[in-house]
Parts: sequence; structure tokens; C-alpha cells
Amino acid sequence: MAEAGFLIRAEGVTVERDGVRLLDGVDLAVAPGRIVTLVGPNGAGKTTLVRVLLGLMKADAGRVERREGLTVGYVPQRFQPPPSLPMDVDAFLRLAGGSAEGQRRAVLERLGAGYLHRRPLRALSGGEMQRVLLARALLRKPGLLVLDEPAQGLDVHGQQELYALVARLRDETGCGVLMISHDLHLVMAATDEVVCLERHVCCVGKPEDVSQHPEYMRLFGTELEGLALYPHQHDHHHDLHGNVVRHAQPHGPRCEDGCNHD
Repeated sequence: MAEAGFLIRAEGVTVERDGVRLLDGVDLAVAPGRIVTLVGPNGAGKTTLVRVLLGLMKADAGRVERREGLTVGYVPQRFQPPPSLPMDVDAFLRLAGGSAEGQRRAVLERLGAGYLHRRPLRALSGGEMQRVLLARALLRKPGLLVLDEPAQGLDVHGQQELYALVARLRDETGCGVLMISHDLHLVMAATDEVVCLERHVCCVGKPEDVSQHPEYMRLFGTELEGLALYPHQHDHHHDLHGNVVRHAQPHGPRCEDGCNHD
């Protein structure tokens, strides 16, 4: 059972395969109502760590503690249904088990995707599929939501909309969130804590602190050129199709990209 205050916690997790150390003494914890994001280059061990946390892979050393009775909702990195699969969104959600049609409709509506209820899976766009996968995870009523590269394949507006949606769900439900992401500049404004991983934990802390850490700069310096790592508010958002939806009363001075900063 995880220590009070934590949904899940890893201590000293080490994983070796074929003589190669994939993880080396990794510590990580996720508390209720907190968004924790794992960042790191390809091969850093991010997905391996998540698999250990979910009990899908056994660590060679260290331990993982989970709160008793913890329910996890998992959104995979990608899901590509076969083109010939004759299944609509409701049938796909029904496979998660234990839900009535009204519940499935309600969770889609909550995600702004109610119109997808009877849409064939093969006809969904990337953003629509991510919402359906998120709906499937939410039907479990999770205490912990785990998202593996949730914005992969989305354009920048779709990414912003998805991260805002995840933050809203956290606020509404109080669940903890663990994300893996490469979208550094957007994640920095959408998370409470960043864990920078390169088989071991290079640095950990608040986004504004980690973004200035030498180890973070060493790993991502070239990717960060020209990126602004500050949180900001927009006078609009984009729907699933990229259409602009203006907010009624923008606040604060405007900058050249049309956003409003406090």
C-alpha cells in the first residue's frame, strides 16, 4: 500500500534486460490531484517505467507501492483500428465493460465528443481517437490516469486542447495524472511536476525550475531553441477540427500570437 498522500510510488526501481540497464534506481511518486509528466529522449526508459508502475513488467530491484484499491485508467501511445473493423465508438467503449449506454454517452459529452457516439472507429481523426481512448479510460472512474504520449500525431492546437482537457478532468475529479510526453514547450505549461529521465532521474521539480536545470538543458537544449516555456492564457481555443472558438471576455495584454498574459 502506498504511503498516505500518494496514489503510486516507485523507489529505487532498476530494470535490466540482456545485460543492458533500462532503468537505474528511479524514484517517482504521483499524488491525488497532481499532474506529473515524464520527459526524456528516446530510449530513456519512460515507457519501461510506466510498464513497471502498472505491473506489466517486473523490476529487478526497488519497489512499487500502490494505494489499496487504486483504479488506473490507461491511454496508450497509439491505437490504430484495422480499416475493415466494423465497429463504432459505442461498441468500442462497451468493450471496457461495466457501463450502460447512458454512461458511455455522458462521458463522451463530457469530453466534447458526444457526436462521435455512433461514428465508425475507422472514420475518426487523430484528435477524435484520443478523446475516445480517454473516454474509455474514464469509464473506469480512475484514481490515476496514465497517458503515454497522448498528443502524438496532433497539431499544436490539438495538443493545447488535449492538455487543457486533461487539466480540467484533474480539477473535476481530483485524480492523479501521469503523462509521458515529448511536447516540451506545451507540457511545461500543463503540468505540476516534471521528471526528466535518462534511465535515471536527471532532475525533478516544478516546470519553471526543471526548464533551467543543466541536465534538462543538456538533454533538450537544441529542441528548446526558440520555445517559450511559460504558462499563458488564450482568448480562444480550438475544437477537435481545429476551428477557432473565441472566449467572451479576454483579459490581460495581448501579444503577437493573439494570446493574453496575466
